[in-house]
Amino acid sequence: MIKELQIRTPSHACFVDITSEVGRFVGQSGVNEGICCLYVPHTTAGLTINENADPTVQSDILRQLDKFVPWDDHYAHSEGNAAAHIKSSLLGSSLMILIESGRLRLGTWQGIFLAEFDGPRTRQVWVKTLAG
Repeated sequence: MIKELQIRTPSHACFVDITSEVGRFVGQSGVNEGICCLYVPHTTAGLTINENADPTVQSDILRQLDKFVPWDDHYAHSEGNAAAHIKSSLLGSSLMILIESGRLRLGTWQGIFLAEFDGPRTRQVWVKTLAG
């Protein structure tokens, strides 16, 4: 079973918590034990799992990524968004999360985030559950 989530990102660089949407899909999928696979088909956005209790964690991550990969650093890429491509490569485009008893097996403080680096845009996240 595959679900395509449509996520509207509100700003140029941000994290959007998609934990509830993914968890709802897992619950509806009928998979009791298995794996949830997530994939973002974009080259300037990524996926990550991190703390979702304190939003300053996300802003800290974004601020540090800006230090490591500044937006304007004389990149050769002609579209002007090379930093977004680099940041999405650092985070990655896919995640796998265990499913137990029909629910995502995440740690107490963990959430699933779409990481936007070249927005605002409407992004897709493809979600598939696999029984096992």
